[in-house]
Amino acid sequence: MNPRLRLLAPYPFERLARLLAPYTPPRELTPIAMSIGEPQHTPPQFILEALRAGLARVDKYPLTRGLPQLRAACAQWLTRRYGLAPGSVLPENMVLPVNGTREALFAIVQAVLDSTAPAPLVAMPNPCYQIYEGAALLAGAQPHYLAAAADALPDLDSVPAQVWRRCQLLFLCSPDNPTGTVAPLAWLQRALQLARQHGFVIASDECYTELYLDGIPPPGLLQAAQLAGHTAFEHCVVFHSLSKRSSVPGLRSGFVAGDPQLIERFHLYRTYHGSAMSVPTQLASIAAWEDEGHVAANRRLYQEKFDRVLPLLSPLLPVRRPAGAFYLWPRIGADDEDFTARLYAQTHVTVLPGSYLGRPGPAGNPGAGHVRISLVPPLTACLEAAQRLRDFIRNGAAAVPLPP
Repeated sequence: MNPRLRLLAPYPFERLARLLAPYTPPRELTPIAMSIGEPQHTPPQFILEALRAGLARVDKYPLTRGLPQLRAACAQWLTRRYGLAPGSVLPENMVLPVNGTREALFAIVQAVLDSTAPAPLVAMPNPCYQIYEGAALLAGAQPHYLAAAADALPDLDSVPAQVWRRCQLLFLCSPDNPTGTVAPLAWLQRALQLARQHGFVIASDECYTELYLDGIPPPGLLQAAQLAGHTAFEHCVVFHSLSKRSSVPGLRSGFVAGDPQLIERFHLYRTYHGSAMSVPTQLASIAAWEDEGHVAANRRLYQEKFDRVLPLLSPLLPVRRPAGAFYLWPRIGADDEDFTARLYAQTHVTVLPGSYLGRPGPAGNPGAGHVRISLVPPLTACLEAAQRLRDFIRNGAAAVPLPP
């Protein structure tokens, strides 16, 4: 077996299942899962119809590069969404369809990393999506966890130059999982300056970019690059998904775009990896990327959840409205595992301990003492969960003894 598999930490939801296994929550209470970031809004009917209409197109192997129409739809969406110069994203060599951003975020490290370099690093925020860490470890790199500044963005200028010299890839996520923080253009351009100076690649995970809550669309890495004069998007790859944007997580559809040299090498890797997207999925994806009405409606559903849930929780819990994504990330003033276990045992509401998303650093684990609350269930379930959480906190958050 690959010895690097032993380096992987248990996945957060595996740890959560073990944590909660000893408890039997009240059977009269309907379970409400707010731990996983799986969208639960009804998928748009027109996407499902496009998927059904394409089911006859399974008589041939799909191409790894995907249908020209899909790559064109993705390139046109990027251009519209970020105000890029017309024709600056070339669908023939700057866009690749992927089976959801998760598999592509993992695969990009395997394609980009030069394992012959001495002690290669992959830098990432802390806390972060655990795929970044696992991809680095299995590629033979050392994860480097970036400390966050007061605004919850990694403090790029606090990183020693010797770390950047060893860095081969930097993961970014904006809006961020789990904090919901949005990286401004100036911050993205500073990351680009460092990438050009030290020769590393930036992989920008932008899967939450359409779930902005303040009415201001978050900027993207390609937008920052073009405004800085880097019109060929050197050192840049961005990852976009329909899972959150269109509430179709089971479709497993997204795309990667950016530096054509990187995209071409990534295409070679994916050809061997056997990760071509099925044609019915591609046809449904074209319909999704070409429509904005359902995206605005989806965003309004999340905005309403925050509008209704925050007033219930804010008198008792330090919650804030994030700039993007669909998470609350409160500091709960207690051990996050203990809090999560007691909450589940008493209320049948499941959240995720923040320490499961962070890693220890000089100042400790930045996720410790937080919980991540995903506002993905229907509004009525979110309101019911918020009321149970209020009662739980009012009762001292410790009414259920932990097993020995």
